[in-house]
Amino acid sequence: MQAKAVKPAEFERAIVDTTAQEKAIAHPVDSRLLEIARSKIVQTAKRSGISLKQSYAKEGKELRRKAGGYAHAKQFRRMRKTVKRQRTILGIVLREIQRKLATAELECSASLQHLNTLLERAQRIHQQQPKDKNKLYALHAPEVECIGKGKARKPYEFGVKTSIAITHKNGLMVGAKTFPGNPYDGHILHKQLTQTQILLENAGSTPKQVIVDLGFRGVDADNPDVNIIHRGKYKSLTKPQRRWLKRRQAVEPTIGHLKSDHRMDRCWLQGKLGDALHAVLCAAGYNLRWLMRAVLHLRLKGVLLRFVMLRLANFFQGKRPYIREASLYTKTPPRLSEFCRIDYLGRYPYLRKEILSPQNYRFYFKHMPKPFLYKPALAYNQLFQQTV
Repeated sequence: MQAKAVKPAEFERAIVDTTAQEKAIAHPVDSRLLEIARSKIVQTAKRSGISLKQSYAKEGKELRRKAGGYAHAKQFRRMRKTVKRQRTILGIVLREIQRKLATAELECSASLQHLNTLLERAQRIHQQQPKDKNKLYALHAPEVECIGKGKARKPYEFGVKTSIAITHKNGLMVGAKTFPGNPYDGHILHKQLTQTQILLENAGSTPKQVIVDLGFRGVDADNPDVNIIHRGKYKSLTKPQRRWLKRRQAVEPTIGHLKSDHRMDRCWLQGKLGDALHAVLCAAGYNLRWLMRAVLHLRLKGVLLRFVMLRLANFFQGKRPYIREASLYTKTPPRLSEFCRIDYLGRYPYLRKEILSPQNYRFYFKHMPKPFLYKPALAYNQLFQQTV
């Protein structure tokens, strides 16, 4: 706000949507989970001083390989038989450790607690079936949930549901919060708006209109201070509200950039707290890049205004639109910031129309050496000489 990149009035209208923040786990397969549970509890039991009659290390490794081969060949009857044997082996090891744990003398209480935690999780993996609820998808990350967002390329995602809130006009991120338990989208809107209000308490304004999709229907009573706009109310919306609704899908590319450019596609932090921190840090990184683009945009606006005023002065004086003397502009051409590549100049329509003529524009992108694309100041100096 101090840089005038965003106005306080823009915070009064926001777009909210949800996505799945995936956890850094392998794709959960029954044969793999059973084998990992067996190997981990055997390893932890040996470290704790519990000697086992048999560890089934060789047979377990062979069964894991067979199950993968049968699944790949679509020999599902043989695969189920192999998985059944893996489940039997895990049950044998679990019962033996539980028998010997009662009489074992462990010196370290931390190792005993770790072993009990692994035994509890391995017991869940041993008992769960494909159609059960609240399954365990990773031995080291019990908070992982299966989320289906209806994507054809990825029917199921394993992580946590995350809510994203951005400003309606410029797409500045004003909220990012995780919601364990995969709740209904409408039930998380109040908590998301509460986080947004906390973040904007020093901005002078809070969201009054929220544009959402149909997943947020039926929660107007839970949010009396906010006007919720979605497609289900289209007939009762005013013309400005219908115009605002057309920009609801602007949050989709924002989520895509969060995942592809800011590492939200895979969370490596541990536990539910790690999921929450990761979402907030990814949103902060997105806002930093947004702010750098806004600063560049404001600076180029000043450069544009200078060129436009000079062209108007030349027009009224009857001179050519492009002055040959560089000193009339400035002795030192303006420098671009180091975070911006010089080829960003071609993405701004007003630069193409006002600063560069069509001939110079084609010449620049055809003949400019490639190393100059990553040296903004030097490249802009050369561009400045061509223009004037």
